[in-house]
Amino acid sequence: MPNKILYVCQEIAPYLPESEGARLCRALSQAMQERGNEIRTFMPRYGCINERRHQLHEVIRLSGMNLIIDDNDHQLIIKVASIPAARVQIYFIDNDDYFSRKAVLTDPDGAFFPDNDERAIFFARGVLETVKKLRWTPSIVHCHGWFSAVVPVYLKRVFADDPIFRDVKVVVSIYNDRFPETLDPEFRTKIAGEGVKDKNLDLLEVPSYENLCRFVMEYADGAVAASPDVAPQVLDIVRKSGKPLLEYQNPEAEDFFDNYNRFYEAIR
Repeated sequence: MPNKILYVCQEIAPYLPESEGARLCRALSQAMQERGNEIRTFMPRYGCINERRHQLHEVIRLSGMNLIIDDNDHQLIIKVASIPAARVQIYFIDNDDYFSRKAVLTDPDGAFFPDNDERAIFFARGVLETVKKLRWTPSIVHCHGWFSAVVPVYLKRVFADDPIFRDVKVVVSIYNDRFPETLDPEFRTKIAGEGVKDKNLDLLEVPSYENLCRFVMEYADGAVAASPDVAPQVLDIVRKSGKPLLEYQNPEAEDFFDNYNRFYEAIR
């Protein structure tokens, strides 16, 4: 039976310079659609994305909602574009406060943006609120990259009783995307302020990359090792969770996408 798969991606080619994650998200969206699955794919509309070249346009009927993050209102803007060669449509989460800067996650000196935690919260809320507006019920939500890490806890705690998400299974792909800094020390408090009441928030007392991985695995139904060089301590966190793990697959392998399809079926 085909799945309805929601891809929540930190980056997708060709909208950002090609990285391992950007290439995989683009290829996976196309491959799963070609295998008869119904998909929706989301990423942030970073300010460095050329809207004219990639023909992004705002979807007025989905835009305009205000999301409150840490007691401040931020307008949710939804844009859409298509990858013509793949016949895949991409939804973009946009907001002037968080995504107008001409960069992705770091400033020109390579320093982490201090509000990356809020940007990740806004992205997660924006994706899930938009899916609700679409009245589309996914069976699998597959999160790619640490920037999507707030989505699993929202699905299992904030939106758990919503008919749209009640029966969804959450898959997280683990990459070699470790950040050396910690997120804002108030990250835990901000998530709690979103209506999350959970002892697992204690894992974010120090919001490091490893602790974020520990936190995410509490809400995942399965994980994928998406990079050949995922940090050993991170893979250890995933294995100790006891959740199903799809070990690293070579993207050149003939059965690469079929293995993903089988993994989705196995956790449903």
